[in-house]
Amino acid sequence: MPIVIVMFKPLLFALLFAAISARAQTPPRPAITGIAFMRVYTSDPAAAQRFYGDTLGFVRQQDAGKWLYPVNRVQWIEVLPTAPPQPNQRMAAIAFTTADAAGLAKYLQAKNVALAEPLRDGQFGVRDPEGNPVIFVQQGAKSGAARLVAAAPLSPRASSDRIIHVGFIVVSRDRENTFWRDILGFRPYWVGGQHKDTDVDYVSLQVPDGQDWLEYMLSAKPDSNLHDHGMMDHFSLGIAHMDAVVKSLAANRCEGPNCAKTQLGRDGKVQLNLFDPDQTRVEFMEFTPSGPICCSAFTGTHPTEAEPGK
Repeated sequence: MPIVIVMFKPLLFALLFAAISARAQTPPRPAITGIAFMRVYTSDPAAAQRFYGDTLGFVRQQDAGKWLYPVNRVQWIEVLPTAPPQPNQRMAAIAFTTADAAGLAKYLQAKNVALAEPLRDGQFGVRDPEGNPVIFVQQGAKSGAARLVAAAPLSPRASSDRIIHVGFIVVSRDRENTFWRDILGFRPYWVGGQHKDTDVDYVSLQVPDGQDWLEYMLSAKPDSNLHDHGMMDHFSLGIAHMDAVVKSLAANRCEGPNCAKTQLGRDGKVQLNLFDPDQTRVEFMEFTPSGPICCSAFTGTHPTEAEPGK
């Protein structure tokens, strides 16, 4: 028996050395500090401009065939004024800010995540396990959309100056977790059910190095129509007090009952929902809860009016 142990020691040391070498070859993950933008398609560019420019009050910028609506110096809404490739889907990409885009690209490649868009103008793209396009943007990029947004005038008519989360349809929570949690290090924030406290329809994960979050929308049906997709593939504008949003929308001549229809969400935060002409939901949300919180406790710090990373 002692002879067998001696014979296997070299193999054990070799495996241990290989594991240590593999870890040493994986670069550290650079900081991911917040949401950069959400990109959507529109089938009616003129109507989209009226919604994002007039009703929401953002000033449009032009960038290589894309419309950019700066929310603050580091966050914006992107609208592609082109026909969407899928009849019932308008989300084109979600994006996050990183302290080192080149370093993050190397880190993801070391984790066997292929680049779907090469690093250019301070940003690159990948796809998550369910094929959703995900873009990472260099903090303080000196070219491209990030630079344009940083230099653009901010509108005094803007209904909010902060994006706090993005949400999208997810089929398999476990499969998505292998990317968002295991590789990127996103952290649990809140879990909730749409109708029952015991259900799990929403899973919120905060960025590793900030307070913004993404939201798995788990209750989509196979036959979801455009409105269903838009309800789930959404983004959220943060506000300290919802009264300010209602007043801002009224001043911007928002039309329809939803312009002043506030409600208390399952997470205890006051909300107000609008839909763009292509049914993408824009969810105004207060930063902190003010009512009963269902299903689970919050496990992270709530966002504030400060820009991501500050």
